[in-house]
Amino acid sequence: MIRRHKYGPDQTLGAVLAELLADRMPVDTDYDVVMPVPLHRRRLLRPGFNQSALLAAAVTGRLRCRPDVATLIRVIATPPQTAQDLDSRRRNVHNAFAVRYPERVAGLKVLLIDDVFTTGATANECARVLRAAGAHIVDVLTVARAL
Repeated sequence: MIRRHKYGPDQTLGAVLAELLADRMPVDTDYDVVMPVPLHRRRLLRPGFNQSALLAAAVTGRLRCRPDVATLIRVIATPPQTAQDLDSRRRNVHNAFAVRYPERVAGLKVLLIDDVFTTGATANECARVLRAAGAHIVDVLTVARAL
């Protein structure tokens, strides 16, 4: 189901996954902003949507805080991480993200939304650049985690 949502054009699965994610939000809901892991603009052309952004929209509604899909950006069109080991994944996403508007995260508590957490390389890199831009706290919420 997650694979179909991630790589297919069917956005209806997103509503189900978003509901599952929103139902299992952390107890601490005191976030200033919710940000999805961004896709590179070239990758957006294939499925036509950012699956993490759809999940973030559902979570934002429950938290009553502002969504932000413009501040954290992917500046490098990295290849898919699917068949890579941990070290390769880390190298693949190193410096792939940037914070376009640091003033939008300075001193804030950010909830980062990703669809799948496999090794944590992507989430860690996003958190690193958000913290470097001044975010006070960056937590990650995901709909699925590899075991």
